[in-house]
Amino acid sequence: MNAGGQEGKETGKEEGCVRFSSSMSSSLREKICIYFLFPRYYGCGLVIPECLENCWILDLGSGSGRDCYALSQLVGEKGHVTGVDMTEGQVEVANKYIDYHMEKYGFRTPNVTFIHGYIEKLGEAGIKNESYDIVISNCVINLVPDKQQVLQEVYRVLKHGGELYFSDVYASLELPEEIRTHKVLWGECLGGALYWKDLAILAREIGFSPPRLVAANFITIQNKELESVVGDCRFVSATFRLFKLSKTGPTKRCKVIYNGGITGHEKELIFDVNFTFKKDETVEVDEETAAILKNSRFTQDFLIRPIEEKLPICGGYTALETKDKITDPFKLAEESDSAKSRSSPDVAGGCCGTKKC
Repeated sequence: MNAGGQEGKETGKEEGCVRFSSSMSSSLREKICIYFLFPRYYGCGLVIPECLENCWILDLGSGSGRDCYALSQLVGEKGHVTGVDMTEGQVEVANKYIDYHMEKYGFRTPNVTFIHGYIEKLGEAGIKNESYDIVISNCVINLVPDKQQVLQEVYRVLKHGGELYFSDVYASLELPEEIRTHKVLWGECLGGALYWKDLAILAREIGFSPPRLVAANFITIQNKELESVVGDCRFVSATFRLFKLSKTGPTKRCKVIYNGGITGHEKELIFDVNFTFKKDETVEVDEETAAILKNSRFTQDFLIRPIEEKLPICGGYTALETKDKITDPFKLAEESDSAKSRSSPDVAGGCCGTKKC
């Protein structure tokens, strides 16, 4: 699909779709599934993090508002969702649906706002410092040349303990000039793809915690001419989460128990590809994960104790594995492809596509 959400006739591109978390309850899926049929949608699946009640969320490149309206239902009437988009026509389309959705959800006061502006210039759009709990972005950052400026702005507007949860396209190597300036590849969200290792570098320089990989799938190009331009470079659609944590000193390894209190994830919380927390099960976590759980919106949903403290074993015990954590989206995509060959996928959301739930 191209940047306008239409079928990629020029590239013959097959999108790697970011899917719903398999831990998401069927009732939560039913709430948001309808948004895959929303008109004039641009993006890669649906970017829905967990633990959203009463949160303030900012959507970068909100387009026609689909993600914003899905999220506005999940944050509830005490939460709020702001969408910012550079295209005035998209903002106008999104605004048309406000009354409809508020009536549908039974909200007395609208909890969603759409703003015309640039995601690398959020200050000019009126977005204040430390005003949001979560920032999401759905296949948009790759279309901005200065990605560091975008991430810097996100860091500025996030509260301490806040999160950037976003899906985007990544490249397996530094893109040469020929790819970065190719009009078709740029329009297909490939020419602006960030080299995946550069994300960790940018995150560290800005002050974010290291990127945590959530999902990844390959994007293939079925066009001989464009394949010759791309050469050995590969592309994935991947979801990462970055946290803005207060610098309060080192956090030690911990034992944690998930209490099952997150709506839609009552039985288990798949936090990323390396950590899954089942209700009432004791899990050892590393220093970085412990710091995130302690200092983010997730703290209320976990019992967190020092590694040496004995805890009652109610639902099993998972020790911290010594093997390296998966951070490479291409490695994860390869594993996903292998799994697909053995079983059919759970529920798929098309990247800029039209697959139904």
